[in-house]
This record gives sequence, C-alpha cells and structure tokens, in this order.
Amino acid sequence: MSQKIRTRYAPSPTGRMHVGNLRTALYAYLIAKHEDGDFILRIEDTDQERYVEGAVDIIYRTLKDTGLVHDEGPDKDGGVGPYVQSDRQKQGIYMQYAKQLVEKGEAYYCFCDKERLASLTQTVAGKEINVYDKHCLHLSREEVEANLAAGKPYVIRQNNPTEGTTTFHDDIYGDITVDNAELDDMILIKSDGYPTYNFANVVDDHLMGITHVVRGNEYLSSSPKYNRLYDAFGWEVPEYVHCPLITDENHQKLSKRSGHSSYEDLIEQGFLSEAVVNFVALLGWSPEDNEEIFSLEELVKRFDYRHLSKSPAVFDYTKLKWMNGEYLKAMDFDRFYEMAEPYLKEAVKKDYDLKKIAAMVKTRIEIFPDIKEHVDFFDALPDYDVAMYTHKKMKTNSETSLAVLKDLLPRLEAQEDYTNDALYATLSAYVEEKGYKNGYVMWPVRTAVSGKQMTPGGATELMEVLGKEESLTRIKKGIEKLEQA
Repeated sequence: MSQKIRTRYAPSPTGRMHVGNLRTALYAYLIAKHEDGDFILRIEDTDQERYVEGAVDIIYRTLKDTGLVHDEGPDKDGGVGPYVQSDRQKQGIYMQYAKQLVEKGEAYYCFCDKERLASLTQTVAGKEINVYDKHCLHLSREEVEANLAAGKPYVIRQNNPTEGTTTFHDDIYGDITVDNAELDDMILIKSDGYPTYNFANVVDDHLMGITHVVRGNEYLSSSPKYNRLYDAFGWEVPEYVHCPLITDENHQKLSKRSGHSSYEDLIEQGFLSEAVVNFVALLGWSPEDNEEIFSLEELVKRFDYRHLSKSPAVFDYTKLKWMNGEYLKAMDFDRFYEMAEPYLKEAVKKDYDLKKIAAMVKTRIEIFPDIKEHVDFFDALPDYDVAMYTHKKMKTNSETSLAVLKDLLPRLEAQEDYTNDALYATLSAYVEEKGYKNGYVMWPVRTAVSGKQMTPGGATELMEVLGKEESLTRIKKGIEKLEQA
C-alpha cells in the first residue's frame, strides 16, 4: 500500500495572509485531499522579532473562510504535536536533533563573535556575501566543552562539504544540481537557542510525516541544504513542489504596495472568498481543458500539481473582477442580498425597495462596491445633458424624445398600477398603436427617470421602484429640459 499523503501549511504569524501564502496553503490542501490525505497546520513562530499580535487569529480565520479545513493543528492534535514551533522549542526538540548532528560530525558549535563574522565578507559577482570559513569546526572537544562551561555565546552550524555537488529533485523543475562550494555552513540553532527557519522546517516535516512540501520557488536555492540535512539524519526526503512566482501586471513581484497582495485586502475590496480561492488556484496551474470556474470540491477532484507552470503567474486584477462577477451572477439571491444590503443602504437613503434594486444590479456588478455607481440616481436625479436622448441605434433624438414624453405623460398620469408588468403593458400598447420600435419609446423614458446612460434595469423596472409620484416628476423634468434645449 502506498504511503498516505501528508502536506502542511506552515505560516509565520507576521500579519495579513499574502496571496502567495494563500496559494501555498491551497495547493498543499488540494494535493492532500486529491488523494484522501491529511492537511496539517503548523505555526512557525521561531522568528520572535517578526511576530505580530493577532496574526495567529488571522491564519485561523482565513483558513476557515476559504474552506481549507486542516485535519491536524494546534487546535486538533493528531499525535505529532505540539504544532506551534515555540512550544516545540520549549520541549528541546530542535536542540536534541542539532546535538545528534554534532555527534555525527554533520554540525558543529561556532563561538565566533560579530566582529570576526563581519570580517568574512567577500564579493562574488559584484555582490557582497558572507561565507563562514569553518573556523570553529577545528576546535577540539575539550575547547568546545570549555567554551560551553564558560557560558560563551554560540550557534550550531551545519557542516557542509566544500567539494563535489549536491543534486535534488523537484516535481516541477526536475533535477537541480549545485556545487557544494556554494553551500554555506548555515546556522541551525541561533544564539538565543531558537532554531532557524530552515532547520526547524526539516525536523518538523520529518517528525510530522510530511510527504509533500509545497512552497514558493524562492526556496529552490536553499533546497540542497535541506537535502543535506535529511541525508545527515538518514531520513527520507519528501517530494518538493515549488510554485512559480506571482507578479503584478507590470511583472514585478506582487507587493503590499499593489493594494491587493493579501487575502484581507481582497475581501475588504468586496471580493467573495470562493472567487478569490478559485482565482488563486489558477495562479500557476491550469486544467487541461482551460475551464476557469471551479468550486473547492471541483478543484480537489481536478487539481494535479504536476501541471504547475514554471513561469511566473501574473495577478490579473481585471480577470479576478470578471471571475467575481460570475460568482455573483450564480449566487443564491438571499445570500447576495445579505452581502449587498450594506452597500445599497449607503447609496440609497430614500425608502425604496432595496431587494428590487438588488435584483437589478446582481448580474451587472463585479464587486460589491460597484453597486454605488449603478444605483446612485435613485436618491436624486443627476444633472444630465440632453444629448443623452440622442441614440442612433434607437433612432431617437431631442425632438423625437420630447414628442414621446409629452405624448406619454397623460397616460402615465392616468395609470394607477405602477408595477413593472402594468407599466410595460402601457408602454407596449403605445408602441404598437404608433407603430414605433420598442427602443424609440423606452430610451427617452429611461433617460428621463434615471438621468444616466447605463442603468441596472429597464425604464419600467426603474419606475416601479421610484413609484408614480417620483417617476412623473422626473419625466416632467425631462420634458422641461428638452423644451429648453
């Protein structure tokens, strides 16, 4: 029987969840769930300086909102906890494994001070880099013991070879080989006793039985160091899945400055959680049939990480808005209204039927904040140019529009029933009687009652919401405008 797939999402609690981190979580979730595996949440808080209060809550909330339910984590013990690195550190897990490597000669204590380390910089290809010279590797056991007994500050470093090469395999990028001369003796345990991100990752992934490691391709270059750690321990190397870089429309790395780099940014801008998840899934992956709208359940069935792209994925904001619009169109009306209501109330202060207005805008908006520009005319008729009455396709102009409105006014004044159907029947009867085209009549009426070129509904739908009194006031205003033109 093949080994059960276990993936993990291991965020650092440093603030809002970047789109790239959400994608990592999503891909890790999809890889596990596609094969009925386990998805684990681990909090990597060993970098205490970057820790942000409340950030752990953001992680939980985002995973819950996006439907990425973890099988194990700090709140769901699966037997390989604790699932928070600072708790693991307190148990001495990392120090224990670092000392194992020291015993094997695969790591060593380093007591060099800042001044000595600063003197080790060298320029490679025009860049200043710091490469440790293995000075402390040559200390005798007695010297090490004496330094430790004297309480001298130290770090524990990985002992990497300086000759030969290291090859590692990535499921997307294939085999990658690096010269060992490029592998610095990276620090495993810092002077404060905390493990470095790289070391804690390897130890935790092994102890938690992680089979597939999903991460951004910026970690490609440090992967050989990870592999050397696995080999040093004699552990099996997990499968690596490195995701392509996400860039903005200008092909620059997606940064906070873009204004839409985090999940929270997008939700605040009026996007739906499920549309964001769908969009993020396609940042680097596409199904064979080029379909684009997927629920999370469909993604679980369809997702194959072997089809990830190597080239950078462009965060196309326009496409996200289109996709969100598709989700809004397909959304259950009651849920749509519940979400749209605050935006409608902000734009429409008068006592109109907001549900009717919501039904009109549902298929016309891409994000909730779009509502305002679609419905702002309900409260007050905007000042508009009579040129709007001229429409070549409808064969209307100022003269024809004035004639139609004056002709219709007494009929609309006599009409009691101002429901959409009744109004439509009246206007249709007038169209037939006069032998006009529909648009020849509807266009001037709609222009008069809205003062806008584009409206969420047709003339009679708008009049139903506005009611008799307001509709007639606006039509009279239109006649007046046209007469003065």
